[in-house]
Amino acid sequence: MHLNLVPPVVEAGHVEDLVKAGETISASYSPVGNSLAVFLTSSVGTMASPRKESTDEEIPLYFASTDAAPTSERRLFITDTIVIFSAFQSLYQNRIADNSQWSQDTELLSIVRKLSIDYVNFIREYWTLLSVNPRNIVFALIFTFSQDRTAVASPLQFSIDHYRSLFSCFSLFVILFLPEPDYEDAPVGEELMEWLNIHFIEPSTEEGDQLSSLDRPWEDDNFWPYLTRATIRGLTKASVFFLKSLSDHPSEYLHDLSQVLIPLIDEQPRLQNYSAERDFAFASRRWRERVHTLRVEMDRVPEDDREDDFDNWWDRLSDIVGILEGRVDVLKRVCEELGSDWKEVCAAWGIFVDTRLRRQDLPDVVAEVLESMPPDPTVLEDMVHSALFSAQINQALSYASQLDQWLAAHLADLMAPLSLIETDIEEESELSKRDQYVLAYAEYLLSDPTLWRITLAYMYSCGNVGKERGDEILMRVPLRLQEQKSAENQGEMEGVVGTLRDLNQVCFEFQRETARRAICRIAAQCFASKKDYALAVSYSISAEDWFGLGRIVDRVLEEYLLSGPQIFARFTSEIAPSLHEIGTCTGLQGVFLHRLMFAIRYSQFHRLRLQHDFRDAASDLVVLLRDDVAPKSWWAILLCDSVELLQQGPALLFSPASATELLKKLEELSTRTSQGYGRDYLSVLLRRMKSGGEKEALEHMKTVRLALAKYFARCAIAGFEGDTVQNM
Repeated sequence: MHLNLVPPVVEAGHVEDLVKAGETISASYSPVGNSLAVFLTSSVGTMASPRKESTDEEIPLYFASTDAAPTSERRLFITDTIVIFSAFQSLYQNRIADNSQWSQDTELLSIVRKLSIDYVNFIREYWTLLSVNPRNIVFALIFTFSQDRTAVASPLQFSIDHYRSLFSCFSLFVILFLPEPDYEDAPVGEELMEWLNIHFIEPSTEEGDQLSSLDRPWEDDNFWPYLTRATIRGLTKASVFFLKSLSDHPSEYLHDLSQVLIPLIDEQPRLQNYSAERDFAFASRRWRERVHTLRVEMDRVPEDDREDDFDNWWDRLSDIVGILEGRVDVLKRVCEELGSDWKEVCAAWGIFVDTRLRRQDLPDVVAEVLESMPPDPTVLEDMVHSALFSAQINQALSYASQLDQWLAAHLADLMAPLSLIETDIEEESELSKRDQYVLAYAEYLLSDPTLWRITLAYMYSCGNVGKERGDEILMRVPLRLQEQKSAENQGEMEGVVGTLRDLNQVCFEFQRETARRAICRIAAQCFASKKDYALAVSYSISAEDWFGLGRIVDRVLEEYLLSGPQIFARFTSEIAPSLHEIGTCTGLQGVFLHRLMFAIRYSQFHRLRLQHDFRDAASDLVVLLRDDVAPKSWWAILLCDSVELLQQGPALLFSPASATELLKKLEELSTRTSQGYGRDYLSVLLRRMKSGGEKEALEHMKTVRLALAKYFARCAIAGFEGDTVQNM
């Protein structure tokens, strides 16, 4: 891998200076995307970390990516083609569940062909739009394909010709490997010639216009090359037009021969005009006999009459007739003279040499043509074409990946179910051939973090390896949002929640339950750190992370110690609705539910107290202790809270039985502390006191004992019957 860093870490030719300084260049690979952090580090030792100087010198840290992030035009291309990919994956997964045989299911192949043609049509439309006005194309694409009206135009990342190459390669694949059902064994020559005329236009329209403006076009050097090329390409109207112009030629022989040639070219049998191939074959033989008759007439032309003042018209006409006769040597020679390549020879082969050329026979023809007319190794598009023509699928994918990873991934995705490539999992990579190309494309998409949804769609289609990598991407999306949540802006927080909602939706869509729970755990931690306890509890419940839920509840309870009862009550009121959500969960450990219930019930007590509803507050406090809702570590706190209520007057808020319950808890706390279990009962009180130990805590609890003694005295003075206090 070669990376260009600006400014350079080391000037060219000065690497030795770096070695002498005891330094080397190190890099750290990002697990989020295909990027590197490059920095200088000491060449001594095994740990690579940025160099740290004792001075204030700034050490440069370079960020480099192995792939260029897609620009506007490329991103729109990616986001639109994922729709077709997803439709194909849905079809594929359903058929796998039904154990369908792709190659034997005509209806299925028709759908695959339709989706493949959708790819071709989209690329063609995209290329056409690019060709119209490349400067403003991004804005045109935004309004044509996308709902995003805020995208900003940027220079084209790939040339217009690049998309033309994708168009030609994908359409050729469809012609050769996805013919219409029941036409797999039909002759392929006319389809190949049509493909050639669409993607490699020759002769040019400008040449024809220039020649047609001449009174004596045969005097132009381009006349015969144009006429010959038009004949090879099946451009009947152009060929007939210029043959008719020869009626004014001074040679009577040429005039007569051209009049015979015109109906031959105009009436050459085309497969599409016949309902049965047998009828087409019979018409082709009859037509070939007429060509032979023309050859006989040409041979009768005297040698002295075969030239005009500009060219040897007979040789030129003979080449055209030789092509119509299907003579391979003439076809190759003429194509080379015209500057054509192997593709034109192969397409013309199925039109003139072997009109019944089948797809399965095409590789043999291509092999013969390529011996004398090899493809251009410097043009990847040409190499993809030659590999597809030759049915060398692995080579085609290899060249396609070099041309554009998008092309290789989507071709491989279609080839695998058609059994064009091996579907076995390779032992070393643990990936199939198809998955290797699709996963390589998905990793390229990592260069743009905003495309994570699309990246996951490709990754999750790539077996266990792809799913594991996809899970890693999923779990890193919320991590990248932590900095956003540091702001108190509510809009930003809502954006975070929306992103997490999208993540959960992706997990449900691809059945990634383990990843979904991990994401919810991470989200819960993030929200808890920002004191958004309602969301933290909700995501913990969604993750079924009961230990995490316990930690969050502990943090909420800690708010009581740090911020006081009012803020504590506000936080717990926000998490109270989570109790209903927990009721539907399975596997919940009671200890965590118990802790959450305590936090909510305890906050309710403080809300009643702050609202001066002391009687209900007293009742709630007793229930918390009597029913063991409160953990033992919180008994001391609750008993201290009771002092205020015990001292309220003149009404007696606790019944004697309730006051006795408070006394029992106080006695248990004192006894167990004296037995060495003080940490279990006094830990929370000690944190609130912030100083002192168990001895000081017990001294503090004497205020509770004193308040209870006074309360019982008040009860005795007031008098009571059973548990009912009689007010005097």
